Amino acid sequence: MDIRLLSEKHAAVYKSLRLKALQEHPEAFSSSYEEEITHSIATVEKRLSVENSFTFGAFVDEKLVAVATLLPETKNKLKHRANIVAVYVSTSYRKAGIGKKLVEAAINKSKSIEGIEQLYLTVSSSNIGAKNLYQLLGFKTFGIDQKALKVKETYYDEELMVLYL
Repeated sequence: MDIRLLSEKHAAVYKSLRLKALQEHPEAFSSSYEEEITHSIATVEKRLSVENSFTFGAFVDEKLVAVATLLPETKNKLKHRANIVAVYVSTSYRKAGIGKKLVEAAINKSKSIEGIEQLYLTVSSSNIGAKNLYQLLGFKTFGIDQKALKVKETYYDEELMVLYL
């Protein structure tokens, strides 16, 4: 397994994995499959080449199987913070430590960016595996966003988590 920073050349495989994630776990992402299926490869290339955005990919035998994105804040009053978003590990590769290595890559990158002191993420309250991973890495829950997401007629709470570096 190899963790790499993705670039625009990974747009097609990233989009494919992202759409799979949105289909399999709509409750885990604020974006929807219906919204992102319409994004062109050029749009995805732009997303992967934005300055101050870092999307990490986990490759097994050169196949992209997992992703996580680090988004440092850009406003002056928030530059001490960054967010980890869009974390997904393909179902058949779970429980192999891949998610942990991806999130660790994001944490390590955040430590290399001057001024970042805190990392934030949200996780569906029902996603016990992900919550356990984040807690193992030192994240603490500081709040619950009740009914944060609505998928069809079902609401999902999200836990708001922080890691102080």
